[in-house]
Amino acid sequence: MTHSSKHILIVGGASGIGRQVTARLSNSGYALTVTARSYGSTAPGCPGIALQQFDVTNPAHMLELPEALDAVIYMPGTITLKPFHRLTREDFDREMEVNFFGAVRVLQQALPALKRTSSKCASIVLFSSVAATTGMPFHASIAAAKAAIEGLGRSLAAELAPNIRVNVVAPSLTDTPLAASLLSDEKRAEAAAKRHPLNRIGDPGEIAELVEFLVSDASRFMTGQVIGIDGGISSVRQF
Repeated sequence: MTHSSKHILIVGGASGIGRQVTARLSNSGYALTVTARSYGSTAPGCPGIALQQFDVTNPAHMLELPEALDAVIYMPGTITLKPFHRLTREDFDREMEVNFFGAVRVLQQALPALKRTSSKCASIVLFSSVAATTGMPFHASIAAAKAAIEGLGRSLAAELAPNIRVNVVAPSLTDTPLAASLLSDEKRAEAAAKRHPLNRIGDPGEIAELVEFLVSDASRFMTGQVIGIDGGISSVRQF
C-alpha cells in the first residue's frame, strides 16, 4: 500500500506539533483529514488535506470521516500550571475534557472507519506528557488528565489488537505556541533547557518524525507503548 492510499485523521492539526505533523505527513503523500477548533490564518497550506472545524469539548460535534481510516492522531492539549490549592474543579474539568474525554469521543466516532482499514493494521497515536509519570510541581491537573490518556492507550491496545495498534507519545516542554508563556524570554527558556539532561527543549519537527514512524508500517510490531521524547528528563539523573 502506498502512502497516497492511506488516509489519516489528525485532530488538532492547526498549530504547534500538530501543524508539523500535518506538514510532514502531507509531504510524505498521505491523504489527511485535519481538524481544529478554529483555523483563521493558521490553516495548513498543504496539498491533499480535507480541513474540518471540530471542537473536541462539544459532544454535539460530529466528525465527517472517509469510509475507511488507516490512522488517527489525537493532539489537542492544555497547559494549566497552578499550585494545587488554587486549582478549581473547572480547571480539572477543562483538562479532562480537552485531553481525555475529547480523545474518547473522537476514537468512538472513528473506530468503525479504523476497523475498515485496508492496511494490515491501523494505528492510533495519542499524546501524553512527561508530567504523567514524573512528578512535577504545579502540574496536578494536566498530569492527571495525561495519566488517564496513558491508561486509555494501554487498555485500547489490548482490546483492539491485532487489527489496530495504539501508542502514546509523551513529550517534555516543546517550543510551541501552547508553551509560549513558559518560554517568554531568554532567561526562562534557558532555565527550562537546563532542566533537561540534553540541555534543550523539544522541537516540534522531531516529534512529528516520531509520529510518522508510529503511523507507518515500520512500527507494525509496536503497540501499547508510552514513548518519552523528553530530553531525558523522565529517566536520567546527572550527579
